Amino acid sequence: MIRVAVDAMGGDNAPQAEIEGSLLALAEHPDATIQLVGRPEVIKVELAKHAGADRSRIEIRPASEVIGMAEKPLASVRSKRDSSIVVGLGLQKAGQSDAFVSAGNTGAVLAASTVLLGLHDGVERASVATLFPTADDPVLVLDGGANVDCSARELVGFARLGTVYMRDILGRPNPAVGLLNVGEEDEKGTAVVKEAHQLLRGLSGLHYIGNIEGRDILAGHEKHGAVDVVVCDGFVGNVVLKFYESVARLIVRMLRRDAPALLEHPDIRTVFRALDYSEYGGAPLLGIQGIAIICHGSSGPNSIRHAVRIALQSVRAGLSAHIGAEMAPREGAGT
Repeated sequence: MIRVAVDAMGGDNAPQAEIEGSLLALAEHPDATIQLVGRPEVIKVELAKHAGADRSRIEIRPASEVIGMAEKPLASVRSKRDSSIVVGLGLQKAGQSDAFVSAGNTGAVLAASTVLLGLHDGVERASVATLFPTADDPVLVLDGGANVDCSARELVGFARLGTVYMRDILGRPNPAVGLLNVGEEDEKGTAVVKEAHQLLRGLSGLHYIGNIEGRDILAGHEKHGAVDVVVCDGFVGNVVLKFYESVARLIVRMLRRDAPALLEHPDIRTVFRALDYSEYGGAPLLGIQGIAIICHGSSGPNSIRHAVRIALQSVRAGLSAHIGAEMAPREGAGT
């Protein structure tokens, strides 16, 4: 059995979304056990609402504290040792769990994962890797907001992390990597981005296609075709992510105003399902010595369900071990 610890207290809709989503995941994955981490009295009340659910593969792991969304990540991880985030990741550190899922404070999950599980050798910073739906295959954008300021070497690390993830989890043996910039030319961009571009060009074992622009994320590059991994710092990545999330809402508003009948058409519903971030679950935190999946704070049951699926896929694929092997410093390597 693969043991997935779920932060039952994290997120805007906790514990309802976490528990319902976990039950949906258990029904689909017979090799999974869910460890609900949080206040037992609250979890038990919510579980009681699902009287017909199979609870034979559910464990309740007590945690008396909750880290709020507005709390300072590292300080709260240090002061709230019995929080659901710290306890949940502590299970993995102790070898009692295989993965962790949380819709709680992203910074706290990042800090606790780094402190408790540690980074693989050769990883300078862990990265939040976010899948963007497209008309065809999803694109992985990293960093999604965990690291606002990045060095050129860290951006190179993100490219390597994203390559392993796309290869292991989405089955793309030679994913195309693009560096998000304001133009394709070598001289474009900030000093950091220009340096990262030169480092990536000289890196072997990576399918680097060069600088790309924002329009290439979803539509693909005019020359190179579909982009699989988009690299940027967390400031840019989070702005792009939040803008992208607004697109579906904009389309819905326009349809309600100008063509409301279309919203009931099955084909339109299929399109919006493809744009729904909850179908992709959460964003893996790549680079840590373990598995942690970070969900949107407003995640509902469907998002938690898919986040558990991603966690299970990551464990089955040996993602963390493969990242460790890929990122291990090589003698004479330039990066």
